[in-house]
This record gives sequence, C-alpha cells and structure tokens, in this order.
Amino acid sequence: MPAKLVKVTPSKLATWADCPRRYRMAYVDRPTPPRGGAFAHNTLGAVVHNALRAFYDLPVGRRTPEMAAALVGQHWKDEGFQHPKQAAEYRSRAIGWVVDYIAGVDVTDDPVGLERWVSAPAGKLIVEGRVDRIDERDGELVIVDYKTGRHALTTDDARGSQALALYVIAARRTLRRPCTRVELHHLPSGTVAAWEHTEESLARHHKRAQESAEDFQLATDTLAAGGDPDVLFPSQPGRQCGWCDFRRSCPEGQAAAPADEPWAMLVP
Repeated sequence: MPAKLVKVTPSKLATWADCPRRYRMAYVDRPTPPRGGAFAHNTLGAVVHNALRAFYDLPVGRRTPEMAAALVGQHWKDEGFQHPKQAAEYRSRAIGWVVDYIAGVDVTDDPVGLERWVSAPAGKLIVEGRVDRIDERDGELVIVDYKTGRHALTTDDARGSQALALYVIAARRTLRRPCTRVELHHLPSGTVAAWEHTEESLARHHKRAQESAEDFQLATDTLAAGGDPDVLFPSQPGRQCGWCDFRRSCPEGQAAAPADEPWAMLVP
C-alpha cells in the first residue's frame, strides 16, 4: 500500500520544531490539556488582521482611512492587557498602524484572496494553511503576511520563512497560477520584507517540512501503538516556556523559565 499522505500546516511544523511535547499536547492528546490565558500581543495581532480583512472586503468606494480606523474599533478586544489604560493605548496604536498602512497601498486593487485557505498535495505531504492575503501582480500571485511583532523584519526573514514557502506551493496548486514572491508587511514599522523564491529554494523548504512531518507522524503512530509519550515527544525547555500555552501541564517548562506577563511581548 502507498504511504499515507501527511497533512501539514505551518503552525504544526513550527510547534514540532519548537517543542515536541507542546506538539503532542496541541495536536495529539485528547482531550487537549487546558491552555493558558490570552496574551496581549496575540490579541493585538488578531485585531489588525481582522480589521484589514474586513477593510478589503468593503466596496472600493468605502475603503477610507476613517473606515479602517472604525474597523479596528469594531474588532478590538482587551484580552491579555494589563489594564484598560494599556489596552486603550494599544488600540490607538493599532488604529495608527492600519491607517498608515492603507495610505501606502493602492486600496482599489482587489486581492485574489483574504484569509484564503490553500491546500495541495506535495510529495508525501498535503500542504495547507490560511494566507492573510493573496495579491495578483503582473499575472503572478504574491503571498502577503501581516506582522505586528516587536521588531522590523528583513529579507532573510522572508527568505527563511517556511510558512511563506509552503503557502507558495499550496497557492500555485489551489489557484493554478504562477507564484514566487512572498512579502512580510510589518505594520508597526511600515516596512515590507520580500523574497522571490526559486524552484530550488521551494524544494529546500519542502524537504525540510517533509522530514519534520515524517518525524512527528512516526512519533504519533508509535504512541498509538503503546509507546512512551515522554520519550516520543520530549520537552524542549527554554525561554519560550515562559509564554507556552501548556505551561501548567509541563513541570520541565515551569522550571525552565518564569511565567511571562500576558502583556510582556507587546511592541514597546
């Protein structure tokens, strides 16, 4: 019998690389162990993503700075912030980021996809995921990923992003159009980091994803056959344990780093 194709998403691959135990808790254990509370930087990122998606869903005539600001307010949540004053400060910042961002782009261009799910078989994998935005420029697709983190991003970040490379592979098959360019749009700094993939660079990302998928699928199958979960999915303690969703269920993670405050990773 041919080997079963393994479904992978950028999130699954990143979680496995970050910590196999965290992968097990997120994708294998049922019921899923309890997760921690919300982090403010995740709330902030989700608000900006949702506001931009709603903005591009509007008719062109309604894509105004005032509407962009209003959409941030409509999607705003206070989850994870230290107090209402801090939440209000970052709400104002988010409005400024989004308004400045749309001032620098042609809002009359309709994206090919918004929060678009793409999926395609690729070798031993089924590569899939949700892309923030897919543009079409000069007959080719462009993968756009919004970022709201603490630091501006570089060409190396775009080149090295496994997620963006996998989106290219899946978008080509899903939408049946050429695609090589990926872009990281960092709203706090107003910068764009871009990369033009080649067949060779995509093949490298695909090979790395396939190797990771084979590892976590083997661990999952062996666990189902009675294997030791702590051997198959070892913890990988480090600084990241301070903000891990499953910290309360992992003694090694608790010992590795103090718990971060939910607002610790906000843009200064």
